[in-house]
Amino acid sequence: MIFPDEYKYVGVTDIPPEETKDHSIYFLTEYLLVEQQSENGKIFSLYHVQKSGEWLFQKVDSVKKLASDNQIIEYDRKLNIKNRTLLIETAAELCKGEINTVIFTGIDNHITFVHKPDPSQILEIEVVDVVPPEPSWLTYIIDKLDESELFGDFTVKFSENLIDLRQFEGENTVFPCTVSGLRGKYLDSDTVKQDNPLLVGCEISKTIFELRFPELTYSQINICPFNSDVFTPTKPFIARCCRSEKSGLTTINGVDGVVVHWGASEFDVAEAVKTLVQHIKNKD
Repeated sequence: MIFPDEYKYVGVTDIPPEETKDHSIYFLTEYLLVEQQSENGKIFSLYHVQKSGEWLFQKVDSVKKLASDNQIIEYDRKLNIKNRTLLIETAAELCKGEINTVIFTGIDNHITFVHKPDPSQILEIEVVDVVPPEPSWLTYIIDKLDESELFGDFTVKFSENLIDLRQFEGENTVFPCTVSGLRGKYLDSDTVKQDNPLLVGCEISKTIFELRFPELTYSQINICPFNSDVFTPTKPFIARCCRSEKSGLTTINGVDGVVVHWGASEFDVAEAVKTLVQHIKNKD
């Protein structure tokens, strides 16, 4: 797949490079899109440019044609061309038969393209959280930020791995917090009298339970992402933890991820996703 990092690397002209006498080019141009008019509409050709020299205009050493004519189509609507995931997925849907290149025009009229789109280059990040309440806070924030196209430059998409705590409901189950609305008892509001309850919570829940009810024995299902009995990551992930000192990059089961505090803000979550993406890209 060829997808320029920035649209500033794409030059647009109506003269094929083999027909021009001026063998110099603007220093930022790495790809040259030739657009010509015919009786049947626009005809495009796409070239990769090798150049040398310094300053604003540089000597063209060679050009390589990547695609032309019926291999190239122009998308018929303006898009946010900073949203790389959107453009890759759109181009992949359109590249059928001989077509291997899609040209996109941005809201600001700048031009870019995707050549031989490869959706596998989109990084999938797993959103790990618990429900209820629904939606989970982390899912809600990620969805809102993604809808705003804040993550456009990151070439990412998100999937959910939500742990439904309703599977553990019961009269002898103890949950951390009343706001979940789950059927059972709550550490923040109830007194537990019956021996050997099931505690569904993290290490902090365990500590609180033992401090409040030292005379009781109990079993536990740990829902902390670091020691979870119900979650094992298989792909890059973002999760929440109630211990702020554990926030940041981490590795669980050999998989890279990032953890934010339980009450993380939209800004915290956005920064965490950015940190994770940069970390993975640096490893590659």
